Amino acid sequence: MTYENILVTTENNIATLTINRPSKLNALNVATINELHKAFKKLEKDNEVQVILLTGSGEKAFVAGADISEFANFSVEQGMKLAAEGQEKLFDFVENLKTPVIAAVNGFALGGGLELAMACHFRIASDNAKMGLPEVSLGVIPGYGGTQRLPQLIGKGRAMEMIMTAGMINAEEAHRNGLVNHVVSQTELLEFCTTIAQKIIKNSPNAISKAIKAVNANFKEGKNGYETEIKAFGKCFGTEDFKEGTTAFLEKRKALFTGK
Repeated sequence: MTYENILVTTENNIATLTINRPSKLNALNVATINELHKAFKKLEKDNEVQVILLTGSGEKAFVAGADISEFANFSVEQGMKLAAEGQEKLFDFVENLKTPVIAAVNGFALGGGLELAMACHFRIASDNAKMGLPEVSLGVIPGYGGTQRLPQLIGKGRAMEMIMTAGMINAEEAHRNGLVNHVVSQTELLEFCTTIAQKIIKNSPNAISKAIKAVNANFKEGKNGYETEIKAFGKCFGTEDFKEGTTAFLEKRKALFTGK
């Protein structure tokens, strides 16, 4: 499939999805959101892809925000539709993807860019990264899940301050606050992400997808995370991966998982 705003490569069971609008600092417009949705959907169905790395092109930005020119003249109804469709097609979609998604934050991750990074299963930042939700400086609020995911990740008080001040934090502060898992140099970023991805690949894809579902359940209204965990745990017993994993352990050899 050919895309205009993103690049997709796959090697050794790891897909790298790059948002490629460097002249716009990789800002998210509707076309890019639609392309990302299609790409993630296709990669999830590809049994050869076990981890997805998401990053931005160039050295300045992961995603510097949404494309403001697209919605500057929107009505109330259009604004609500923009947020609802964006969350469904991309942000919620990525969060609930069965395949692990790692955000490689290589520079500015602002507004929709930080919201996209937060929708990924975890984040690794380059040491030049800057993150923030500056929407209130434009007279609007984060609309792609930012008011929900940021407090979940760094706590209510810190999230309130970041959102109300419209300020940015650097990579080290993001790491201290738990927003990103690791900080490395920009030249090492993708290699470091690949190393973690390779560790993930050694484990059961089936179990990992169930773990993602169970962890996410704790943050969903009306869901009981413990019940979701119990059901997912039980279902693991009926998989080939469980039989292979336990047999390999007892035979003192490395397991060869198939994801079935």
